[in-house]
Amino acid sequence: MLRLITDFDGPIIDVSERYYRVYQFCLEKTRRPDQVVQELPKAEFWQLKRSRVPEKQIALNSGLDEAQAQEFDQLRRQTIHTQPYFEYDTLAAGAVDALLKVQQAGIDLAVMTMRRVRELDYALKKSDLSRFFPENRCYCLSNDYVKTRDIEDKPLLMARALEELPPAADTWMVGDTEADITAAKNYGIKVMAVECGIRDRTQLELYHPDLIVKDFSTAVELLSSNSF
Repeated sequence: MLRLITDFDGPIIDVSERYYRVYQFCLEKTRRPDQVVQELPKAEFWQLKRSRVPEKQIALNSGLDEAQAQEFDQLRRQTIHTQPYFEYDTLAAGAVDALLKVQQAGIDLAVMTMRRVRELDYALKKSDLSRFFPENRCYCLSNDYVKTRDIEDKPLLMARALEELPPAADTWMVGDTEADITAAKNYGIKVMAVECGIRDRTQLELYHPDLIVKDFSTAVELLSSNSF
């Protein structure tokens, strides 16, 4: 049996609009009433995020001062994973067709995400994805989990998944961050990184995934045709 463990945000869900709306909100909340700031266009903002430019630097680039940049960073952390901003998430292009292809190919599918249970449940319902991810194939954080860093927390999810899931002859992980690559590599699982998420190719290459592909659809195409 071939198994695919996929990250959620990035491969399946496009989070760029949520991140940009939170950026706009934090910039507006942090600036002084008479202060002129330079709101970055979404494309420029998202490229900074993908190349891992720190939040404080993004704030400085937008015209805030050092103290404001600190405040901006704290407000962003408090806001990014909250309603109503999750409503801005959308399905990644081709994701549903790719998930259907996974089902048709008889590939065992699981999702592994740093979302909390309530956040994943909301997204599965909103985008009608529960049909692909039954509860026993969903690996996420509990609602009261105290996060440290994704690169430390995600391998813990991987350990749990490997303990609970039935054996598979071959397993691949698909993700868009260093946390996904690290979680897979820690347990000897092959990993494909997708370029459609929150890290650009340069950042992904630093962690040496087995493959870097354009998007989730491309990953599924390779897996279902054994073209790797």
